[in-house]
Amino acid sequence: MTCIILDDEPLAVKLLKEYTAVVPDIEVVYAGTDVYAALQIAQEGKVDLIFLDIQMPDLTGIQFMKILNGKSKIILTTAYEEYALQAFELDVVDYLLKPFSKERFLTAVQKARERIAAPQVIRPEIPNYIFVKSEYRIIKINLRDIFYFESLRDYVAIHHTGGKTLTLQSLRSFEEELPATDFIRIHKSYIISLAAIQSIEKKRVTIHNQVLPVSDTYWSEFRKKIPE
Repeated sequence: MTCIILDDEPLAVKLLKEYTAVVPDIEVVYAGTDVYAALQIAQEGKVDLIFLDIQMPDLTGIQFMKILNGKSKIILTTAYEEYALQAFELDVVDYLLKPFSKERFLTAVQKARERIAAPQVIRPEIPNYIFVKSEYRIIKINLRDIFYFESLRDYVAIHHTGGKTLTLQSLRSFEEELPATDFIRIHKSYIISLAAIQSIEKKRVTIHNQVLPVSDTYWSEFRKKIPE
């Protein structure tokens, strides 16, 4: 297997290089902290497996995977467990929570080996729903039912046909997860459904009878989505 090791922490890169060195059938074609160098190599389509960090300054691991669009198998390596549900929705091979042992690493590699050797199947389309953790429940919300997302300090409120659901998940994580063809960020506090827009007046949109501001930061991208 050819592989890439990508992490913004040099010590994490070093550890993974040491772990891969004991696996005879792994060839490391890149190991480092430069996300764009790794992406360029991966986009050539000749890398079997990528050990990928999630929290990186220039590009998150979730964004990296979406750009790569399934060209390589992914094992996520992260110190943040809250991305686990989203990661498996994106069909990662495994999710290694730092710090992880060599034994746990080898288990993940074996999973990757089996996935790579298995017959290729057509991946399903992006789900038309999301799962959201709210208090002690995990709630399924259909994307077509969502009006907009609103950041409220420590919470995000999802306004939808069933009412309002509060979650601790960040607005940024929703921005990465939602299909860009259907949702767009218009403000540091709002992501909206394009289908739910009732009207646009100056730099304001009306959705579900609520008037929301479009900030200067997001106005240009927003206008590209709206026909003249």
